[in-house]
Amino acid sequence: MSIKSFLKPVYCFQAAAIVGVMAGMTLPAQADNWRGWNVHPPGYPNSVALDSFVKEVTENTDGRIKAKIFHNGVLGDQPDAIEQTRSGALNFANFNMGPMGPIVPETDVLSLPFLFKDIDAMHKVMDGEIGQRFADALEKKNLVALSWFDSGARSVYNTRRPINEPEDMQGLKVRVMNNDLYVEMIDALGGNATPMAYGEVYQSLKTGVLDGAENNFPSYESSGHDEIAKYYSETEHLILPECLCIAKRSWDKLSDQDQEIVRQAAVDAATLQRKLWAEGSKKSREDVLAAGVKINEVDKPAFQAKMEPIYAAFVKKHPDLEPLLNDIRNAQ
Repeated sequence: MSIKSFLKPVYCFQAAAIVGVMAGMTLPAQADNWRGWNVHPPGYPNSVALDSFVKEVTENTDGRIKAKIFHNGVLGDQPDAIEQTRSGALNFANFNMGPMGPIVPETDVLSLPFLFKDIDAMHKVMDGEIGQRFADALEKKNLVALSWFDSGARSVYNTRRPINEPEDMQGLKVRVMNNDLYVEMIDALGGNATPMAYGEVYQSLKTGVLDGAENNFPSYESSGHDEIAKYYSETEHLILPECLCIAKRSWDKLSDQDQEIVRQAAVDAATLQRKLWAEGSKKSREDVLAAGVKINEVDKPAFQAKMEPIYAAFVKKHPDLEPLLNDIRNAQ
């Protein structure tokens, strides 16, 4: 018998043994690489919270999900990012509810001016059963909302003058988010509402294309708008929640165990974001004041009175949303 013939059964035995061992092994699954969108710069409260979310998800899934967040809106503006997340091209994102209305009509209720008494009232509403109703509506549009972030109280700022009364808004060109309610709000006050992508606002203020905009203190400062628009009037007309949303396509692929890990990471991120937001908002107010910004209070009842026609028109247009509106008011 040749050596080759003698060794052939040995080779066959070894090959069979290797196949048997491999069949009994559980090979590591390929990591699911998640990409996330965030409009804010690194160091912003939302950005720090999202960094924490990414770390917690990656570590607690033992690398089954490898998440990465892209700050500064580098993957597109919010309307683009919403569509990318709905389609699954992006896996997660932090969205303001303002531009969500055209996609999820229920969220337009949140954009009604002076809806919440204060930020604590917003937390109470969104962390309860009503918040789950909004999450259910978002999920029908392929966005799974796992937690709610703060975005503070939005107020008007401009390059021309303090706003004390609604009449002071007359003729001012004010940037708003892409939502008809914001256009109606500014127009009702006598201003000229100008929907515009957030990234275009700085240059538009600088060149005079815009007279003003509206936002919270941290965004006003981090965007550099305080360098140009030196009058900040505390209208506090909008207290908008933001969501940490997962693409439904990504969510549905997860095991029950990993869904729970991601959900807890989102809740932890919201807790951190709210804490950092409260601290950052106070500091931003102090910083812009020290830098020469003129901050003034306004006659809120006068502004609220101007909003009554907007509420009436909203209920007439969306009678099905009136119970939700009333529930929010009663829950505060």
